[in-house]
Amino acid sequence: MDDHGEETAARVLALPQAPDAIELRHLRSFVAVAEELNFGRAAARLYLSQPALSRQIRGLERLIGCDLLNRSTHRVELTLAGEALLDKARTLLAGVDDAVSAARSVGGELAERAARLWKPVADHNHAGGDEQRLAAEYEALLAAFDPPPEVAIRPVKAGGVPGLRLAPADPRPGAVLHLHGGGFVMGSAYGYRPLAGALAAAAETTVLVPDYALAPESPFPAAVEDSVQSYLWLLDQGTDPGQVIISGDSSGAGLAVSVLLWIKRHELPPPAGAVLMCPWADLAYTLPETIPDDPQLVITGRLMRRCVDHYLAGHPLDDPVVNPLGHPEALAGLPPLLIQAGTGDHLLDQARTLAERAREQDVNVTLELYPVNTHGFHLFWPFLPEAMRALEQAGAFIRGTAS
Repeated sequence: MDDHGEETAARVLALPQAPDAIELRHLRSFVAVAEELNFGRAAARLYLSQPALSRQIRGLERLIGCDLLNRSTHRVELTLAGEALLDKARTLLAGVDDAVSAARSVGGELAERAARLWKPVADHNHAGGDEQRLAAEYEALLAAFDPPPEVAIRPVKAGGVPGLRLAPADPRPGAVLHLHGGGFVMGSAYGYRPLAGALAAAAETTVLVPDYALAPESPFPAAVEDSVQSYLWLLDQGTDPGQVIISGDSSGAGLAVSVLLWIKRHELPPPAGAVLMCPWADLAYTLPETIPDDPQLVITGRLMRRCVDHYLAGHPLDDPVVNPLGHPEALAGLPPLLIQAGTGDHLLDQARTLAERAREQDVNVTLELYPVNTHGFHLFWPFLPEAMRALEQAGAFIRGTAS
């Protein structure tokens, strides 16, 4: 207000706006190069050619009016201007991604896409088809995605067990042994290249996926023995057991627990920890809540019982190796566990019970829940933000635990 009590217009100098021509693609390119400090790795991360990425950076520098990067033949460094832009650009991009994710989640688009991908498997399951056709539908689901291009993939024989080795360009020491899901009767190392590749990229280390023997042709303990042989092969290659993490998804997570218990029972060198994604750990149906035969469910109680019958083939359910929830004392002495599950997963109680009973035995357990309604949501990391966040958390756990 002035001396006469009248309001005057505030005299505030407005900050200059960013040039309208700056687009999100410019900022994403800059952040990738700033984080990698390598144009080749940043281009692979963004699915761009190096010349295209260089054009994006040069265009951004022209629009801003200063150099953001110092480039030489052997090095890429941030300028002071680049350092000033980096944190703000990260915050802006994270806000945009969160906004888009929230909008999609509210609209149900991502959940519907996951449900559409699961539908052929669910339909064949409810129709009561044979296991071979069900396995083929599951492989078709897995084939809907590609592994990250920056991850190299090669076949290996790990202790006589065929499998695949997936590794980023400059892997950290150590390794992850990932045991794939599929109810002990489906799944393959080849089909799991996308998920294992994403885990390798997130953990910045090598991931070994064994093609362990499947039921009904090879019932228990074949899958456990193959997985243990693959683990011992990693150690024979000179990998310190303190730098090995065992991971698994769905039934593969249950298999990972069986492997941990087998290793302990036979007094083998223990791994550093385990990552259990949407674990199916209750083969003996010890939980009070049963899995209904709901036509909307991919994994029904009927299918689970059929898979268990094939897998165990008469092996007693009171064996702690296959029924850890019924023998929680067997969990004592296990290494740190990261357990991840979706809040709408019908196997959520199994994840919670496993975490609770392991904690009762003084096991270091982290339970992470994600707001998704589908089992095995990690498979959908190429489009599901919660899956990517879960893999990033798994990667951080692996890097921090396997030291």
